[in-house]
Order: sequence, then structure tokens, then C-alpha cells
Amino acid sequence: MAYLPGEGAMTNINLIVKTHFNNVTKNGKSQFLDAMVDHRDPRGPGQSNLHLVSRKQERDGKTYYNNGAGYSMDQFEKIKAAAGPNVEPVTNKDGEPIGAAFAVKASVMPAKGGLIINTNKEIGQSDFKMEPNTLNDQFESMKAAKQARQAEKAAEAQQAQTAQPEAIPAPAASVAEPEPSIG
Repeated sequence: MAYLPGEGAMTNINLIVKTHFNNVTKNGKSQFLDAMVDHRDPRGPGQSNLHLVSRKQERDGKTYYNNGAGYSMDQFEKIKAAAGPNVEPVTNKDGEPIGAAFAVKASVMPAKGGLIINTNKEIGQSDFKMEPNTLNDQFESMKAAKQARQAEKAAEAQQAQTAQPEAIPAPAASVAEPEPSIG
């Protein structure tokens, strides 16, 4: 989950909001959205997980992460309207559209399981333009941050191992000396 520490860190964030067309509840009243801090936002670089929600789940013996949060259709429409033309299609491996990704600038707030877009506050267009490669760049940024963190941990472990003092030899066994004889 994205890390946003400090005062004001949850306001005016450039976000990428991704959804699939089939991420609608059965009653049609909610849409599930995967909102992420845009990797181009000053709070994005260096983060290995930019998703506002990231819940670990198990299915069929496999672990995966659910990054979706439910928003009412009114909230979803407000987010879409704020993005305006700043949208790109989400496609499957055959290039067919299966969803959309929007770029907006909004505030977020804590919610069960993570953070959500605060639709009661102003939502506007992002400072950054959605382009065909934006989502790929988003995931590459997270991957690079994860690899950098792993390399840093490995270097720290290596440094800790080489910085350990050499073992101090155990004291030699004392040699029993004969007691002085008085006499």
C-alpha cells in the first residue's frame, strides 16, 4: 500500500485510477477502482507499492493482492468527470479494451483496508497526462523500487556480515602449577 507520511501528504495527490468494465457490483450500484499514487507525483518515486488499497488474499493455493476499493456509481462518475479527456484504455493481451485508466488530482483518506479517494473534496485533472505507456511506466516504477530495496537489504546484510569483529580466541587453559612446598 502507498506510504504517505507527514502533514499534508494526503492532499492534492496525482492519482491513476484504473478499472475494468466488469468491476461493477451485481446490483450496478458500485464500481471497484484500483487507485494508485502516480509514479510521477513527488510522493511516488521509490515506492514499491503505489496502490491505495492492497489486501493479501489466497485462492486455489495461490497468493495475490486485491487492490480494488468499492465506490458508488456517483463517486465513480465524479472521478471520471474530473479526469475529463485524461484517460487511456486498459486492454487485454489481444489489444481489446477491457477497462479504463484515469488521471486525477485528489485528496485521500483512511478507510478499511487502506486509503480511498475523498470524493467530498475537490477532484481535478492530474498534473500529468495519461499516455499509452503510463500504466506500464507505473508498474515499472514499482518494480524498480522493489529491486532497489532488495539490493539495499542485500548490501546491508553483506556489510553487517563483514563488519562483525573477528572471534576472540578463548583463553588458553590454565596450566596447573605445583603448589609451592614450604619447608
